[in-house]
Amino acid sequence: MLDRLLSHDRPRSPWLAAVLVAILVVLALAPFLFPGAKSMSVVAKILVFILLVASYDLLLGYTGIVSFAHTMFFGIGAYGVAIASTRLGEGWGAVAIGLVVAIAGSVLLSLLIGLFSLRVKAIFFAMITLAVASAFQTLASQLSDFTGGEDGLTFRNPAWLSPSFEPFETEVLGLLIDGKAITYWLMFAVVLMLFLALLRIVNSPFGRVLQAIRENDFRAEAIGYPTVVYRTISNVLAALFATIAGALLALWLRYVGPDTTLSFEIMLDILLIVVIGGMGTLYGAVIGSVLFVLAQNYLQDLMRLAVSQAGWLDQVPALAALLSPDRWLLWLGLLFVLSVYHFPTGIVGRLRARALRSPPRRSR
Repeated sequence: MLDRLLSHDRPRSPWLAAVLVAILVVLALAPFLFPGAKSMSVVAKILVFILLVASYDLLLGYTGIVSFAHTMFFGIGAYGVAIASTRLGEGWGAVAIGLVVAIAGSVLLSLLIGLFSLRVKAIFFAMITLAVASAFQTLASQLSDFTGGEDGLTFRNPAWLSPSFEPFETEVLGLLIDGKAITYWLMFAVVLMLFLALLRIVNSPFGRVLQAIRENDFRAEAIGYPTVVYRTISNVLAALFATIAGALLALWLRYVGPDTTLSFEIMLDILLIVVIGGMGTLYGAVIGSVLFVLAQNYLQDLMRLAVSQAGWLDQVPALAALLSPDRWLLWLGLLFVLSVYHFPTGIVGRLRARALRSPPRRSR
């Protein structure tokens, strides 16, 4: 049953399997384990990035397509829900209409980009997607009457997802369940289902063709596969999942703006997570998202705690300045350089390779 659920794509490493199970349990019980506002925001961001990065890995890791327009589809999903909720009022109908319109727009736009651009070489396709994404970000910033401009849009969720909604008068296992917790569990369920759907896609015959195109597109074309069609479908599927991820983020934040969904920094974060977790391994999206988001949010706090405990640093001004919490981005970048150096195939790729090299246990 579990093998079918994972589409016969087991982790293959006992260490990786243990870490993935631990992450799944922690994410499922997060409202009980991390009741604070900041910690819940971090865990919710991890969920969104798992889906967003996994959808991008379908392009980069499995098809070999380098695209810089992924955050554009992410933003379309977020803006679709926000604009519909702002114009039509709070309610599930507005959310559904916004999501459907956003998905339709993303599918159409990704289809056009794929059909007109995937025939060119990889570097030219990457530049085209970068230009389209930049134009869309500029458009979102300038159409202030429609998108809120640089200030973005703030909207209200349906009543069940509102923080003031409390279905129970008493606490459940020490947690007073409210609309925020319900929103989180909705996100968790959607991300889990879509992640399993992505596993099914990449392990289907369609996914095998994508991997063949990644390895040698000329050979795949020679044996009869229309590579442009397969690449276009892959581009459309990745855009669809990214759009849903954007809608989930909008529901969690109840706000959307250019910096939260359309920023090029988010695109760089996605690339880093794919490389760190391991390209061509959807499990890498899980591991990479957890490590990256935790480091991004807590590395500065950890450095501040370490510096406060080490009183001798005041005697070495140069070292104290280097280890200052204000320089956390420097150390974050260094950590990523070291991780890429020691894990060239990503963390998941390294763990799987190590599991393959280890001799099988003999049964007594």
